[in-house]
Amino acid sequence: MNDRAIPRIVLWLGYAGLVPFVASAVALGIAPPRLHGFVLYSLLTYGAVILSFMGAVHWGLAMRDDGVSSPVQLALSVVPALVGWVSLALAPMTSFVVLIVAFAALYVGDRRAVRLGLAPTWYPRLRLPLTVIVIVSLVVSALLV
Repeated sequence: MNDRAIPRIVLWLGYAGLVPFVASAVALGIAPPRLHGFVLYSLLTYGAVILSFMGAVHWGLAMRDDGVSSPVQLALSVVPALVGWVSLALAPMTSFVVLIVAFAALYVGDRRAVRLGLAPTWYPRLRLPLTVIVIVSLVVSALLV
């Protein structure tokens, strides 16, 4: 598509979306144990919601060509929501693992979308640091539970 800079508003909103991930990891490290259940529930729920949101990006990308040549993009738009939903029914440690793997896999799908010309060339430059911070926050949180 284009190789321009990542739009400033996209950067701001992308990084703002990290606040609950990072804040939860910090809270699990400093909050009294009686609050850990609430923080854990909030974090895992937010992770499932964001996974679903990030998957929905692929629906929009696939619709750019009427979905005709993008069945994988269509799958990438629905599967993350289903995975996130299922993760909420699992034991917390399993949920962490599922979310970590899902966010990593979705990044691979994001790069594929760029290679196909469906997403802007700057998209991986946005998604890589966001994905790394999400995964690190989830790993740290899992270790603190």
